[in-house]
Amino acid sequence: MEGDIDRILLTSTQIHARVREVAAEIAETYRGDETELTIVPVLSGSIIFVADLIRELPVKMKIAMLQLSSYRGDTRGELRTLLDLVGDVSGRDVLVVDDILDSGQTIRHIKEDIETKNPRSLRTAVLLRKPDRAPADLHVDFVGFDIEDSFVVGYGLDYDDHYRNYPHIGVLKPDLTN
Repeated sequence: MEGDIDRILLTSTQIHARVREVAAEIAETYRGDETELTIVPVLSGSIIFVADLIRELPVKMKIAMLQLSSYRGDTRGELRTLLDLVGDVSGRDVLVVDDILDSGQTIRHIKEDIETKNPRSLRTAVLLRKPDRAPADLHVDFVGFDIEDSFVVGYGLDYDDHYRNYPHIGVLKPDLTN
């Protein structure tokens, strides 16, 4: 795997430190006994981020999962729902957790869908955001890192379902994505 990485953008140490900081921001937002928090991880890319994040959250919570896909390899295609939202979010504070915000298509779709289910509140968290690609009108409440517009893998992010277990976030060598 290491030989397929052009360069490391974020080390596992940097990622874990920032995940703790984001968890503290989220905990502050949702503090209080009246909170009925439901975490909605967007599978499969957010799985490692959400696992680390929830271990740092001192908040009572439930988890409701969903899975969408728009990539095949490095090619963006039509957004498809692979697993509909599993879990009730009505009247609850909902936090959608995704791996990366680039075009905004996934987050926008999920927010529109969850809003029809009458949550008490709806917020979003992403590990990575590409400011050069993210729509200016799409607000994300919690952001781990702003990164350059490169194809990245590791820490849950993949290329053709590989590299999710790479502990850092790295840029894949260009000849591997062509």
